[in-house]
Amino acid sequence: MNKLKRFSFQIVLLLTIWLILWSGQFWATHFLLENASAFVAQIIAMLLLIFFAAPKYLFTKKYMIFIGVSILILVLVTLAASYFTPQNVLPSPHPRGLGFGPGLLEGPEGPDPRRPNAQFLTQNLLIVLSYILSTVIEVVYYNQKNEEALIKSKAQTLNTELKLLKSQINPHFLFNALNNIYALSGIDTEKTQKSISYLSDMLRYVLYECEQPEVSLQKEMDYIDNYIKLFRLKSSKIYPITTYFNVSSSNIMLSPMLLIPFVENAFKHSNIEKIKDTFITIYIETGAHCILFKIENSIPEAPINKDALGGIGLENVKKRLAILYPNSHDLKITTVNNTFSVSLKLEKNV
Repeated sequence: MNKLKRFSFQIVLLLTIWLILWSGQFWATHFLLENASAFVAQIIAMLLLIFFAAPKYLFTKKYMIFIGVSILILVLVTLAASYFTPQNVLPSPHPRGLGFGPGLLEGPEGPDPRRPNAQFLTQNLLIVLSYILSTVIEVVYYNQKNEEALIKSKAQTLNTELKLLKSQINPHFLFNALNNIYALSGIDTEKTQKSISYLSDMLRYVLYECEQPEVSLQKEMDYIDNYIKLFRLKSSKIYPITTYFNVSSSNIMLSPMLLIPFVENAFKHSNIEKIKDTFITIYIETGAHCILFKIENSIPEAPINKDALGGIGLENVKKRLAILYPNSHDLKITTVNNTFSVSLKLEKNV
């Protein structure tokens, strides 16, 4: 809402208040004559506040200057309202000529010149109160506008960060897959063809499905299954890789490429190629409104030397979980007896 709209809104609000006060005076004409100047003074004060004092001093946090400018505005408009207000438009409720004696604010000789005019005090109070109300409305609007801008900025930041995190996943996956196919090309032509087929399905998932904010759990499991098949084609050996998929509802949605980094991490650090004393176990189960993902892998006694391009790390997944599921995920990572374990529980609606 721009300044002109806010100004118009506050005039309508002020006019509504004055109409209520006027109705309390039974629509008397003298009420309009007495208070017209005060109403105009209030409009001028709001105009100066909205278009000058608030944006220049209040919203820039120059509070002392704003207070000083506001006092100056109020003094000027109240003096102007007093100057232009007719002083004798309302007859005394107890005319002396009728034998009722002096009015309540009059002494034996007439009005007391030392006593402030009650009408002047009332008008000044109304002008000050309307200025304070207008200031409160401006502050509320300013805070709401800042909050909306902050929410929009955070949303843009999160979207940018998620795109960056996804872009970190895809090149790493492609690097590993092409390495595997290259290794197969000199061993078995049939397996090479199969691996290209698996890779094609996986790339289709990455390039098209992953553009969506969420995918079905079934598609994520298919990706993991193709990943394992692609790895197994590297050799005729039987790798100790076990999967348990107990999924009652594969239509549960989740962010794409959320589970595969854990799988990549297990393959990278388990030394699974050695087969002996190694293992990888992957477990996926669904409840009514949740996904439970567990993966365990062996930890070799001797450290494994990996190339500098090795994985994106689990920090990537932690960041994505913090962004996408801040209050609906439970991630536990433990290392016990040469076994690295990851347990992830996601609360999701079907």
